[in-house]
Amino acid sequence: MANIDDLVNKNFGQYGSVFTSVDGAITPPTHKVFIAITILGTTTFDTNGGLEAEYDGSERKYPTTLDATGAVVYTQAGGGDAIDVNDEFPAGVTIFGRWTSINVNSGMVIAYIGD
Repeated sequence: MANIDDLVNKNFGQYGSVFTSVDGAITPPTHKVFIAITILGTTTFDTNGGLEAEYDGSERKYPTTLDATGAVVYTQAGGGDAIDVNDEFPAGVTIFGRWTSINVNSGMVIAYIGD
């Protein structure tokens, strides 16, 4: 039986966090993912790998971004729209998912690390 503390650590960002406000990809430690992103100031994500969702071998289940030409970089499950460089996220919003890379175009975020 799983220990409740382990479940919290793995799923709610208790492995740490990363702050970024500059253009350039950030990645979690080996064998970890970003499980939540809190927007601290109006933020847009880069079109080239701005949000790279975890790949489970058959699909990506979380929001992803478009590349510089406007093509979908990663197909996501459920048919949702890809995130464009012009899509703004306001301060105070937290999005949840599983990302292996985050690249902020403008703004600032804190990304929480989990399993």
